[in-house]
Amino acid sequence: MNYAPPQDRLLGKVKFFDKDRGFGFISPNDGSRDVFVHVSSVQRSGLPHLEEGMELSFAVEHDARGRGPQAINLQLL
Repeated sequence: MNYAPPQDRLLGKVKFFDKDRGFGFISPNDGSRDVFVHVSSVQRSGLPHLEEGMELSFAVEHDARGRGPQAINLQLL
């Protein structure tokens, strides 16, 4: 059995999310740089949608294509 260490999670609020274009940004509560979030991460997390101001916990992974950090494993607070 493979063991995967738990991912560090951040808390933040949705800064904006464009439903038509399928992406947005989350502002972490710790004051760090905004994190990109794609609609595919929202869907994989089982959330119906994101709206400005929603409070979330999330993990961050670096995009394999080099486009910077992105939010994954979203959970509403």
